[in-house]
Amino acid sequence: MSNGLHVMPVFGGFCCGRTASSMAWRTRGLRMLRCAALAALAMVVLACSEVPAPPLLVGINTRIGYDPLVLARDRGLADPQQVKVVELISSAEALRHLRNGLLDAAGLTMGEALRLIDSGFDARIVAVLDTSAGADVVLVAPHIRQLGGLRGARIAVEDATVGTLMLDRLLDQAGLRREQVTVLRLDATQHLTALQSGRVAAAVSYAPIDEPMQREGFRPIFDSRAMPGEIVDVLVVRTEVLRNRPKAVDALMASWATGLAALQQDPIGAAAALAPGAGLTPAQYEAVQKGLRFYTPVESLQLLSGDPPRLAQQGQAVTQLLMEPGVLKAPPRWADLIDTAPARRAPHPRGRP
Repeated sequence: MSNGLHVMPVFGGFCCGRTASSMAWRTRGLRMLRCAALAALAMVVLACSEVPAPPLLVGINTRIGYDPLVLARDRGLADPQQVKVVELISSAEALRHLRNGLLDAAGLTMGEALRLIDSGFDARIVAVLDTSAGADVVLVAPHIRQLGGLRGARIAVEDATVGTLMLDRLLDQAGLRREQVTVLRLDATQHLTALQSGRVAAAVSYAPIDEPMQREGFRPIFDSRAMPGEIVDVLVVRTEVLRNRPKAVDALMASWATGLAALQQDPIGAAAALAPGAGLTPAQYEAVQKGLRFYTPVESLQLLSGDPPRLAQQGQAVTQLLMEPGVLKAPPRWADLIDTAPARRAPHPRGRP
């Protein structure tokens, strides 16, 4: 608009005489300038009223390993205009919403991420969040005293890679073959009912969903401490979002980092804040946290880097498990699975590895 105000006198200055033609030209010129000024003003108004992009939606299930994102959200450490954390009941629901375009990102196990991307879904792993060190557990009915007692038993297992991996390791420890047990594919939220009714004698579960089962007298007989580094949670983002919304992705990475720092600096306060949402007491919540090992942003980037990346070595058991029955169409091409750019853009207090 300031340009219009300056041009008008200059434009009129060319009309030295007051002939009819010159006056008509001047009038036409003024009209053109007014139209141009109004158009410019309209563009300014439209620019000022442009609807901002919605926040990036990241889906997580009830696994406590994703709670740093919840803590960052609840304590105002995350930018709500850039990131919105959506809590879902299961990883199956997170995968479904991600496939349907209702989520931009999700916390998944590495096996779930491998299956998702192998199926043709265009996404990348941008961070390694944690590994299970006791948080995944097999619970059994009181009459089963040892692993050998599972022979002929019906076992509830969620239709997910972690459940299948846990089952395989359980059977290895028990010296049993798959055909010597009966596997029922049930969502983790149905395991308690199945155990109480006697429909199954064991269930492959995880914290905090296992807590009500333990209160009912179903006891742990095997957990992920026997398989260190094999169960890993990762952060997956749709490739389109990585390409078109880097600032929102950076805000997501920052949310995880600040939430994790807050949890580790004040574990008692974090437990008090997060335990009610998990249906646990603060003491129970702290006990569950001991079954997890979180990766710092620097450690995460180290795991994602290299050719092949260190994550490929850590995930060898999962990859083999998925390749044998043909769940994966082809061996993972790690260069196509990982995007380290967001992690490399993030500030690291101890420097970049």
